[in-house]
Amino acid sequence: MRISVSTNILGCVDGMKIDRRLTLLGVMLVVLSMTMATQYATTKVGYRYSIVHPSEADIRYIGSDNSSGGGRVLKVDTNTSQNRYMILELGNWSPSQNKTYTAAFGIVNEEPFPINITHVNMSGTDSSEQYIDVLVHSNRETIAWADTTNCWLVKDGVSQTDSSTCAWKLGAGNRDSSNMDGVNLNTPWDETSHVRFSVDNTTAATNGTSDFVWVQITIDLSQSAGDLSGGTGQIWIHFKANTLS
Repeated sequence: MRISVSTNILGCVDGMKIDRRLTLLGVMLVVLSMTMATQYATTKVGYRYSIVHPSEADIRYIGSDNSSGGGRVLKVDTNTSQNRYMILELGNWSPSQNKTYTAAFGIVNEEPFPINITHVNMSGTDSSEQYIDVLVHSNRETIAWADTTNCWLVKDGVSQTDSSTCAWKLGAGNRDSSNMDGVNLNTPWDETSHVRFSVDNTTAATNGTSDFVWVQITIDLSQSAGDLSGGTGQIWIHFKANTLS
């Protein structure tokens, strides 16, 4: 009996060792099968885009009003590749003077879907932006605050709207930089200022429908404005589109 009992106990111990080995083997097989199930793939996708003149882009800028310094307010000084930098020539003015360009420039949408102008922000040397107002409106020859469609974007250099708003909705364009408002208004080339332009007063822009809008810029200098031999700065115009239908 002692031998029989002893034999049975050893048999249980050996069985436990075998069971543990089988369990470990099973776990290893599961981990291995999970590793083998991981998949990898490689592919490639091409892309293309073009860098073009600002008056030829999908969202483009056109000149209109003339500058006191000659040419249009909106111009490109050096019309060569890598140097086509647009600038607004706003002139020379004295303290207490006010100058308004009702159509300093125009914004035209050539994308095949509407584009929202959300906001504009500015920065300048020596706080030069503090005397500048920017508005968008429909009629290029009408002063913006007399135009019921006007929308203030910048007042005294400070943004009046933000990224969550829609200041003006540009309608879908036709991807043709030679015209705007469908094909109703031509935008020919100005060889002096190196921009496309329009001086047409027959068609006003409609918010939400027209593919263009006019930008009014006013310089309103206070009596205490100090001399600025070269007040310069930047204007950022922000757009937003919802293309899903």
